[in-house]
Amino acid sequence: MDNFNYILPEIVISLGIMFLLMLGVFKKDSANLIQNISLIILIVTAVLTFNETLGNDPALLFSKSVIIDYLSSFMKIITLLAASLVLIISSTYLKIFKIFKIEYPILILCSVLGMMVMISSNDLIVFYMGLELQSLALYVLATFNRDQLKSSEAGLKYFVLSALSSGLLLYGCSLIYGFSGSTNFDIIATQLNSQEYALTFGIVFILVGLAFKISAVPFHMWAPDVYEGSPTSVTLFFTMVPKIAALTVFIRFLYVPFLNLIDQWQMIIVFLSIASMLFGAVAAIGQTNLKRLIAYSSIGHIGYALAGLATGTNEGIQSSIIYITIYILMNLGLFSCLLMMKRNDEYYEDIHDLSGVSKNHPLLALSLLVILFSLAGIPPLAGFFAKFYIFKSVIEQSMYFLAIVGLLSTVIAAFYYLRIIKIIYFDKEKEKFDSDHSIWLKFSLTFSTILILLYFIFPSQLVEVVSRINII
Repeated sequence: MDNFNYILPEIVISLGIMFLLMLGVFKKDSANLIQNISLIILIVTAVLTFNETLGNDPALLFSKSVIIDYLSSFMKIITLLAASLVLIISSTYLKIFKIFKIEYPILILCSVLGMMVMISSNDLIVFYMGLELQSLALYVLATFNRDQLKSSEAGLKYFVLSALSSGLLLYGCSLIYGFSGSTNFDIIATQLNSQEYALTFGIVFILVGLAFKISAVPFHMWAPDVYEGSPTSVTLFFTMVPKIAALTVFIRFLYVPFLNLIDQWQMIIVFLSIASMLFGAVAAIGQTNLKRLIAYSSIGHIGYALAGLATGTNEGIQSSIIYITIYILMNLGLFSCLLMMKRNDEYYEDIHDLSGVSKNHPLLALSLLVILFSLAGIPPLAGFFAKFYIFKSVIEQSMYFLAIVGLLSTVIAAFYYLRIIKIIYFDKEKEKFDSDHSIWLKFSLTFSTILILLYFIFPSQLVEVVSRINII
């Protein structure tokens, strides 16, 4: 019965998906109803996760292949809340494009279920099952707007490249199983001494597959095209939610079975981090499409999160989790602004469409100013603290080169954020955007802007919550 309680959140989502599929088939025009029920399911699941597992000791279930601990509970709650926010702010956008269908919330639930399985995995097979469940739903979401050529192209590119990365990842899993005789993380950890060099090959293949999933350089090639081609609400989902699960798997995979092989994998993570930070900063400079710019920006931000993981310490892990949490908040605000850029039911994505927004929409311009300054890491906004925690944990481990590269890329990246602010405040104004936005869209923008702006008043709150995560 205790085991049942621990996996109750996953059971609720699974039963919810089955119920919604049947409801959608038998009840006509039920898109609104299914959207609302999906939202309730996500919130109920978040409450169950909080109540059942957040305060308890770690539990190992199903022959130790699933772990329920503070890390998994915290990351699941963030995943569920982020998915809920995506659902509530995307309905107007979907209705305008006439793609507000029952499949959309159900696919998001399927993807979230896969992520929750990934987050709790303590076994290579369980992790891979969760990854594929998440990915299959994301392929369909990327190509959800079938009437647009770019959306179909985005889905196809993502599917082909993701299948390739999944193949590499599965090959890595098979190598590790072959050399260690088990897929369980705890058992693999006991086999390290005898098979150290052989296992390194498996680690490399799995890290390649995981780097693809979080769009780290040099496995980022899919991100700009998929972000641009997917419907904007789906791009929001891509930038926020899958990264939480992938980062958790990175932490579990590196620090549970392979902590003693840190000399082998640390340089790989450092390389991924440096390459992502520099490339994300430089490649975004020439972009004029906002969604492509956000894609390159997210590549850079993942580099900072990986820098924390490269330290090999609890403080580094905690700083990465804080970073990804604040990054999700900033992205929510940025995409809320993007979803407000519409005239006569047509959405605009070009940087120059923001010309003179400060004159016509001063509050929207102010929110963008706060969010972009935060993404650039300007104090005293939340983004500054996120980078501060990362650099602090990196410098404490004497990884000065990584810190210097991170600081340099922050300065380079500030250029394209400041360029957007210059366009908003100093360029000639264009025709006004529509102001008939949904109350939820206004709420998400206000909520994220206020939290980013006032984070410096209570920075210790998030640090306190995350500091309870101890992997090593």
